Amino acid sequence: MNPLDSRKSLFTHKELIKNKSFLKKIYIDFYSQFKNSKIPSGKVVEIGSGAGFIKEIIPQTITTDVISGPEIDITLRGDKLPFSKNTISAFFLLDVLHHVKNPEKFLYEMEGCLKKGGKIIMIEPYNSLWGRFIYQNFHHENFDQEAGWKIKGRGRLSDANGALPWIIFVRDKKIFIKKFSNLKIIKITPHTPLRYLFSGGLSKPQIVPSFFYGPVLAFERLLFPLNQLFSMFVTIELVKIS
Repeated sequence: MNPLDSRKSLFTHKELIKNKSFLKKIYIDFYSQFKNSKIPSGKVVEIGSGAGFIKEIIPQTITTDVISGPEIDITLRGDKLPFSKNTISAFFLLDVLHHVKNPEKFLYEMEGCLKKGGKIIMIEPYNSLWGRFIYQNFHHENFDQEAGWKIKGRGRLSDANGALPWIIFVRDKKIFIKKFSNLKIIKITPHTPLRYLFSGGLSKPQIVPSFFYGPVLAFERLLFPLNQLFSMFVTIELVKIS
């Protein structure tokens, strides 16, 4: 088994996030995007909670993953979600969709569980000019913008395609709309061109002092008009319309 896919990696990654303040602040900012989204009242579920800490920001969240671990409420499979129809107000996904082996089935499952007006809100890698250069040359995960929707392999983290969210919601947008007429895309917002690089992510050392976080964030906001070219992440928001 690839060490990335082991249960032990949950504990390793949790410690890394906890001890790298730059990275932890990125997680807080991403979770805050979820928290500040307008959703109907009711149950909210995070898919692929892994080593994260969403409950610190949104305490009522039901946390889930394909393997058991600290602070994971439910162990599940993406192709068979254990929630009743029309009962969930929101699904939150942070760096998850591009690991899902059959995203079409997964999206159908989430759609069925959502109540009317419920949302799927995800933050994923983005296929910008800059993002693609970084992911293809300096990241361990596959990044293939020519691929189809499915991902080969069974590794929880080791098998992935970072370009998958762009493939489904940008390249194949018309196909998505045809397949999922009950899910409306209401947001595709690229962001975060630099902070993750400076944090070192989960595999490399933080490369700038922690007090640089504020200035880097301010500089990223200045770059906002160029986000289509330079972002490494994207927030995608879908709403169930009936």
